[in-house]
This record gives sequence, structure tokens and C-alpha cells, in this order.
Amino acid sequence: MKRLRSGYTTGACAAAAAKGAALIALTGVLVSRIAIPFPNGKRVDFDLCRCRLIEGTWRSAACAVIKDAGDDPDVTNGAEIVAEVMAIEEQAGGGGEFVITGGRGIGMVTKPGLSLPVGSHAINPVPRAMIREAIEEAFADSGQKIGKYRVQVKISIPNGEILARHTLNRRLGIIGGLSILGTTGVVVPISSDAWTATITASMDVAKEMGVGEIVLSTGRTSERAMEGRCRLPEEAHVMMGDYLEFSLREAAVHHFRRIHLGGMWAKILKAAMAIPQTHVRHGALDAESARAFLEDLAGNTVNLDFLQGSNTAREILERLQRHGADAVIRGACLAARDYCQSVSGLPVNVYLVLATGRILEAV
Repeated sequence: MKRLRSGYTTGACAAAAAKGAALIALTGVLVSRIAIPFPNGKRVDFDLCRCRLIEGTWRSAACAVIKDAGDDPDVTNGAEIVAEVMAIEEQAGGGGEFVITGGRGIGMVTKPGLSLPVGSHAINPVPRAMIREAIEEAFADSGQKIGKYRVQVKISIPNGEILARHTLNRRLGIIGGLSILGTTGVVVPISSDAWTATITASMDVAKEMGVGEIVLSTGRTSERAMEGRCRLPEEAHVMMGDYLEFSLREAAVHHFRRIHLGGMWAKILKAAMAIPQTHVRHGALDAESARAFLEDLAGNTVNLDFLQGSNTAREILERLQRHGADAVIRGACLAARDYCQSVSGLPVNVYLVLATGRILEAV
């Protein structure tokens, strides 16, 4: 198998662009490549583009970095991360102020529960620290003392507002653009960290907004069905994807009163079989094992010979429906509910969602 290539976070790209802009502002000399420190102590080189001195003062400049997310399916891959830096020299010891703000395409925080206060631009703490450290290096490299200056940094993503429509930012209360993210500077392709961090952040916001019951959905079809069924606030809905056990435990940590879990048959069946991770790469649903599980579940009440030869979970469900084995389907949902309650320690309602978006069972 081909080894997947790592990439860099929006925070790392913003820091590199900021260092380039600061160096140009301080020296008046354009640069095309820059190295910045990462939180793990390593240094990484970035290519710069669209670098320019801002007309009217040689103490102000802008640079951009084109984000490379590696082989991760990141919506911001290829996005232009722009930093504009203004260094204002102050007399008589009036310097030392360092301000980071967001410009076009950077969202604003409008709900509590995130790592930033309401009303601030969505530039997270680690990227802020990386930007500051990178700019401090630019001052040192140019022979200037940063304490003599008032430094203003503005980060923007020209098409950030459009890209943000494909993220969960709006639900988290980040309005008008993207977040500048990252805790290590590195994007690990198809990493579970991004999913689990989003799940935790979603629950943090829900808790701060006074939500008592959380809704976990395995995908967009399930989520739409749950939105129509549960009639709970937008903040109550958490897209858990395949991270079933993590989400259940996280809901318990946040002390929600109840969990509503919506999923399609394959995911619900895996939960019934006590499989904590529902993605195929963590254990494909073996049709034979699933059939044996359902036979044990049914006991002597239903003859399930008609399931022999089923190749997929979907085919199993279709055969169960065709033969009127509704009690077995419901039994699987009840088993899934029991598993979810045992993991979370909370009351759980389970909803089986069909591919059409219709809820077939609710237990």
C-alpha cells in the first residue's frame, strides 16, 4: 500500500506567511521561502507567494502560503493563507504590543464552549503562539528588537467563507469563514484526531449552550432524519462518524442527560454486536458473523435460514424485511441500545435510519 503523505495545518501556513511578511516589512527585501519552528522543535520550510510591500510604508507587508494538506481530504487543501504584518516603531519605550486579528474568510466565534472567547476571530491558541514565535524570529533575523515595535498581524483566507460551508463551523458557532487550526502544525492524513477533536468541541459548545440531550449521528442521511425527529437545538447534533465508543464516553464526560443515536443498519448492527469502532477498516462486518448473531438474538422464535448466503449488511436487512422479521430488526436495535447504555452509563434512544432517510425503528 502507498504510504499517505502528511501535510501542514492552516496554523502552520499562517505562521509561515506571517514570518515572511514580517521579514519583508522590516528589511524591504522580498523573500520566496521561509523556515519556521514547530511545537515539536523541528523546523519546516515553506514556499511563499504573492509577497509584497504595502504601499505607503516599508514597515508593512503581506505574504501568502498555499496550503498543502498532503493526502488528507481536507477542504482547505490548496487554499491561500494570507498574512499581513504591520510593524510600527514606538518611541520612548511605547512598544511591545502584539495583536493578531482575522480578515476576510476568517470566522468569528459566536457561541461559548470553544478555546476562544465569543467575539474573537477563530484563530486558535497554538496557531497564535506559532505566529508570534515565527514573527519574533523575523525580528531577530533582521536585527530588530521586537520590544520597540507595536506589531499588528491580520490573517485571511480569500475564499474562506465559501470553504466554510463544507465544514461544521456554523454549528460550532464560527460564522463568516474558516478557523485557523492545528496543535502540532502537521496534518496526519485521514487522522482520527481531527474527528475526535470536532466531536469534543461540538459537545463543549452544546454544554455551554445549555443542551441537556445530545444527538449522535453516523452520517448526513442519519443526521437529517434525526433533525426531523428529535426537534432539538442545532447545537445538540453531533456528527460522530465511525467513532461510536469515543462519542458515547465523551457524552458521559459532558454529563448529558440522554443520548439519541441515529444510524443506518450496518452501523446499528455493529453497535448491537458491541463493535466499538464502526468503520470497515477497524473490522469489516462479516456477514456470517452477523447472521449468527441475529440467530442467537432470535432464539427459537424465528427461522432465519433465509439469511444464508447474504453478502452484506444491507442484504441482510432487505431479507429480514422481505420475510417480515420485524421483531429481529427491533431486537438488534435494542441490543445496540443496551451496548450504548453500558458504555456511556446514560439513557440512550436508538433510531434505525434507512437510506431514504426514513426512520424504520426507534427504541
